[in-house]
Amino acid sequence: MAVQTGTVLEETADHRAIREAVGGIAAKFGPAYYQQQVDDGGNCAELWKVLGSNGYLGVHLPEKYGGGGLGLGELAIVVRETAIAGCPMQSMLFSSGVTGTILDRSADDEQKERWLPGVASGDVRLSFAITEPDAGSNAHRISTTARHEGDRYVLNGQKVFITGMESAQWVMVVARTSLDEASGRGKLSVFMVDKDSPGLSWTPIRTVMNQPDKSHQVFFDNVEVPAENLIGAVNKGLAVAFTGLNAERILASSLCTGIGRYALAKAVDYANQRRVWDTPIGAHQAVAHPLAAAHIHLQAAELVTDRACALYDSGAEVGELANTAKYLGAAAGLEALDAAVAVHGGNGVTYEYQLAPYFWLVRMLNMGPVSKEMILNFVAEHALGLPRSY
Repeated sequence: MAVQTGTVLEETADHRAIREAVGGIAAKFGPAYYQQQVDDGGNCAELWKVLGSNGYLGVHLPEKYGGGGLGLGELAIVVRETAIAGCPMQSMLFSSGVTGTILDRSADDEQKERWLPGVASGDVRLSFAITEPDAGSNAHRISTTARHEGDRYVLNGQKVFITGMESAQWVMVVARTSLDEASGRGKLSVFMVDKDSPGLSWTPIRTVMNQPDKSHQVFFDNVEVPAENLIGAVNKGLAVAFTGLNAERILASSLCTGIGRYALAKAVDYANQRRVWDTPIGAHQAVAHPLAAAHIHLQAAELVTDRACALYDSGAEVGELANTAKYLGAAAGLEALDAAVAVHGGNGVTYEYQLAPYFWLVRMLNMGPVSKEMILNFVAEHALGLPRSY
């Protein structure tokens, strides 16, 4: 039985075409391919290449640079459909979503010409490095420094939980370029750094997330970066970064709701086929109700995410809705996956039934990027007008 995978809003012909095309491509790969990539240390290069060559990795980027000239809403469809097919790729969030969007919105024309065509085609993968061991959600405490020396900057410091370094050619780095003496807060800037730069090294962090895109510690030891690789204005890096971080939050919701839809479809099929005492287990309310609730919550998250995409693409302020979409999407995806595992009983925790291997990825996305608690802090302060609590 097919499970509805879209929202109740009327779907445009263009969106339907993208959804069907991407879904058809990703279905040829699927969960077995995804797991094989994890087991063999791959990075879904074949799927990435097909998506890129057909224009879907850069669907939101300007046509001038090889993109599709559409918006974040269309990229969100690509992210969600690949996840629905059992191939959720965090690298799409960071390469196409965060860094691609930051370059599009904040880079100068020469920089766009240099990097965006490769991002759009998928020939170039990017990583994004902002998180640090001692900074967490407080970006003003970033301690990685970029010291200006003549025609270059020299980077020193450390980043942690940086995704996709193993497959990236470039990493976009947020570093401190000066300090506000009055507040003690760091003033930040954004740089494009060649991954092969002398002094740049990284080491994988062993996790249980079962995904091709690995997390890493990244170290900068007197890494020299040409001044021409500064993206946006010096000391204005936080504003530059947030053009991509809001996109990241929206796309993280799409990734989680896509996994949720994938899991829910498998659970519904299983509940219709599995019989105990001559009755499909889906006839029992204890089985049906958690799946119905998961569907409701997925649909609500998808509606908010679609609205966030529309606002983002219109150029409107989207901070509250981007955070809300992330909060709802991550929670709904985890709820659906947990319910699907439960419906399968012992089979739910086997690799054969292709559910439990996705659990820790969705669980992690409930913590970051941006935790539920920080989302609630943001909404309490900015939407409700409550005093700042941190």
